[in-house]
Amino acid sequence: MVDATFPVNILIGGTPVRVVSSDEVFARMIAGQYAGFTAAEAGEAVEVDVTLTDASLPFDGDADEDLAVHNESGIWIMRRGDFSARYDPVRRSCTVRQNANRYSIDSVIRIIHTLTLAPGHGFLLHAASAIRAGRALILAGPSGAGKTTMASLAPRDVRLLSDEVSYIRKCGSGFTASGTPFTGELGRAGENVSAPVAALYFLHHAAENRIERLADAEAARLLMRNILFFACDPGLVSRVFDLACEFISAVPASRLFFVPDERIWERIR
Repeated sequence: MVDATFPVNILIGGTPVRVVSSDEVFARMIAGQYAGFTAAEAGEAVEVDVTLTDASLPFDGDADEDLAVHNESGIWIMRRGDFSARYDPVRRSCTVRQNANRYSIDSVIRIIHTLTLAPGHGFLLHAASAIRAGRALILAGPSGAGKTTMASLAPRDVRLLSDEVSYIRKCGSGFTASGTPFTGELGRAGENVSAPVAALYFLHHAAENRIERLADAEAARLLMRNILFFACDPGLVSRVFDLACEFISAVPASRLFFVPDERIWERIR
């Protein structure tokens, strides 16, 4: 008798990932978590094979262990207090051990995307993003900077891509932003659409609305602070830095000082 498996095909930013487990309830939870980003077929997807451990028992590691990602002979090893994983980028396959929760697999998928994007001209960014008039606007900043606030204040003609993690990919001489299901405090997935990036704003709460254009060097420094990258690998870090510089050369960057009301969107049309 062959054990049944339950695949969920997830397509974010044009990169397909197929999560497979033998637990139908877990598969349904994952399908619901990534609703709007699932597909019947996923082509040449990264295969993520999940083995679930007994939720009544502690995971086989320190529950408080911080995330660590490193490469051993071409295999990416990922560990945190709630999961362990091995990712082979050549075979496009990943094995994961975790309890049946959505947070562990979500972290693994984010890490896989960062590792896939870095050599392929892209990155994940700690930023809200939205499309207006066919152009993507990126609103970056650390927790508390106002990403979710800006997303919640967006007018009806704005299509939200994310309020937390934006997917950026180089396209010709410019860059595109794509929607992601990675949510912040808003708790709402972005739309599964893409658009050319027109502007980057670094958010700051203030007593008045104003925009301050940044020099390229300062913009690149701030951008690097907001790029999500988890691996300890000097070569890929160097590639991400080069991409950040290319992005700043192609996209105007500014500080956006704002009062939290809908009038701020009049400034960033």
